[in-house]
Amino acid sequence: MTSADRFVDAGLRTWRLYMDRAGKFFGSLSPPDLQLEVAPSRNRLIYIWGHLTAVNDAIFPLFAFGPKRFPELEKIFIAQPDRSSAQIPDAAELQKMWTEVDAALCQEFQKLSPSDWLQRHQSVSEEEFVREPHRNRYASLLGRGAHVAYHLGQAMLAKQK
Repeated sequence: MTSADRFVDAGLRTWRLYMDRAGKFFGSLSPPDLQLEVAPSRNRLIYIWGHLTAVNDAIFPLFAFGPKRFPELEKIFIAQPDRSSAQIPDAAELQKMWTEVDAALCQEFQKLSPSDWLQRHQSVSEEEFVREPHRNRYASLLGRGAHVAYHLGQAMLAKQK
């Protein structure tokens, strides 16, 4: 295994760790648990789960893997704050979406070589990428993993209350 392979492997293992922990945590919550807020008048756990699903779904076009699987989630869980939408997916629907996005991303990630990981993502132009080569898929993967970990920490604290 080359050094580049090791770095990619470490990044993917970290991503997998965060995703498995988040999936297990959110999937184990009851409907009343999903209504818990991270703080008074703040996001509910169901909103955080939907938000993470929507953000992860946005990786498909960001990494040029194809379109989002569930584009409707962006309006509900990214563009608007919690409680802005009258209709949000229930726990069973979110579980299905979470699982589908996770499995499809895992499959796409496995196709990338170390050099593919260092290519630009679709939110940066070719000109910008020449100046800022750190704006690549690998750095985005690490950032998205940190995002999952951050919100999982919030959710775990809310559940402990």
